[in-house]
Amino acid sequence: MISNVLSLVFATNNKHKLKEVQHALGDKVSIITLEKVGITEEIPEDFDTLQDNALQKARYVYHKTGLSCFADDTGLEVEALSWEPGVYSARYAGESKNPKDNIRKLLDKLKDIQNRKARFRTVIALILNGQEYLFDGVVWGKIIDQERGSSGFGYDPIFVPDGFQETFAEMPLSLKNQISHRGRAIEEFSKFLKSRV
Repeated sequence: MISNVLSLVFATNNKHKLKEVQHALGDKVSIITLEKVGITEEIPEDFDTLQDNALQKARYVYHKTGLSCFADDTGLEVEALSWEPGVYSARYAGESKNPKDNIRKLLDKLKDIQNRKARFRTVIALILNGQEYLFDGVVWGKIIDQERGSSGFGYDPIFVPDGFQETFAEMPLSLKNQISHRGRAIEEFSKFLKSRV
C-alpha cells in the first residue's frame, strides 16, 4: 500500500524553523520551500496580531502559487512589558532582525524588574484546497538574565519554560518540540493533517 504524502508550501525563509517543523511533522507531510516556488521577496506582515500576520503570509503564498500552504507567526510576550515584543519579536531592536540585539534590548528593558513571567505563542494559518484553518500553541515560562545554550534560535537562550531548569537553547530539539509553543501548535496542525492524509 502506498502512503499518501501531503505537500505544503511553508511561508518562511527561516532554516531553523523549517528544520523544526519538518522534524515535528514527520514523513506524512513534505514541506516545499519558498525558494522552490520562486518566492524570494519579503512576505508582508502588516498586522498587529499573530493570527492576522499568519493569515496574511499564507494568503500571499496561496494567491501567488495556488498551492496549499501554511504560515506561522510567533511572538514572545513578556507580562511586565505589557506583552511586548509580541508581533515585533523578530524586529524588536530594528529591521536587521538581529537576535542578539533583540535579546539585549529585552534584557535592558527588564533590568530592574522582578516579574519575569513570559509566554511564547505561535499561530499557524493553513490554506488547504482553498479553505483556511488556524492552530494555536502557547508555552509559559520566564526570562533569565544571561544567555544559556547554543541550540534553537531567537530568544531561546533566555527563555526557561515552566517546569524546567534549561533554556530552550539548552534542550535537544526533540524535547523542545514536545513542549514548545510551536511544538504545541504543530501537534494540533499535524493531527488535523494526518486525519486528511
